[in-house]
Amino acid sequence: MTKLDGGALLKRLPQARGRLEANAPLADLTWFRAGGPAELLFTPADEADLAAFLKETPMDIPVYVIGVGSNLLVRDGGVPGVVIRLGKGFAEIVEEPGHRVRAGTAALDVRVARFALEKSIDSLTFLRGIPGSIGGALRMNAGAYGGETKDILIEARAVDRSGNIHVLTNADMKYTYRHCGAPEDLVFTQALFQGRAGDPVEISAAMDKITESREATQPIKSRTGGSTFKNPPGNKSWQLIDKAGMRGFAVGPAKVSDLHCNFLINEGGATAAQIEGLGETVRAKVKATSGIELDWEIKRIGLKPEGAA
Repeated sequence: MTKLDGGALLKRLPQARGRLEANAPLADLTWFRAGGPAELLFTPADEADLAAFLKETPMDIPVYVIGVGSNLLVRDGGVPGVVIRLGKGFAEIVEEPGHRVRAGTAALDVRVARFALEKSIDSLTFLRGIPGSIGGALRMNAGAYGGETKDILIEARAVDRSGNIHVLTNADMKYTYRHCGAPEDLVFTQALFQGRAGDPVEISAAMDKITESREATQPIKSRTGGSTFKNPPGNKSWQLIDKAGMRGFAVGPAKVSDLHCNFLINEGGATAAQIEGLGETVRAKVKATSGIELDWEIKRIGLKPEGAA
């Protein structure tokens, strides 16, 4: 079992203009409100600060990137190495000629959708239905309500593990369903999206419809990580889970949502192990009843606690 020692790790890391925190709690930074600490949490001031830090960070130190924690489960043993969380220095949204929107990767998807509405730019409306940030959308080709990130992305800007800056085209991202084929060590910092001229009244009505649909069909006011499993080809995960009799099934305070059974919820005090264990129980039951193996959509990082299987 690896023992986290943020103080010792801090001594091996370069100085930065951003914030460095040893043994930083992560539970409150995730929508599940569960999980252990980061050995070292780094909130860079801007892209230059991020690049300089990565360039000088020894390669044997693991580096993870998290967004607003909406699609993330941090295991109870915590995350060894450096966890990077982009903040205000990466949240700017600007309009560019040709109905384009450039957004920092810390900007919330819903903020980008609202910005596009204000500028009468259509095609970015589906972002209203994605509970996360632009960085997460880039990394997993996030989509909802008929749209996907790959449909609107022109290019993404990123920093690699050696501190080099890259600009990737849509093709470079090698997108498939809920998957990005770009190198895992890239930390996305910006995205440029292509929209089209739209009627703000129609865009607003479409966004309202998405909001109403989410409120009616998803447990958005609960502690949840959003959609838990990817939809298998030709199937819907929620239907497979429902047919397996798992709607409302619970492991302690970790529960399959009664409202939408592809959502796991923390009813209060659930550990990450209970949430992950519930997910694995659901996968096993679906496999047994349908023969179909569900793949996790939620990203799980970190170590299981000492003594856990």
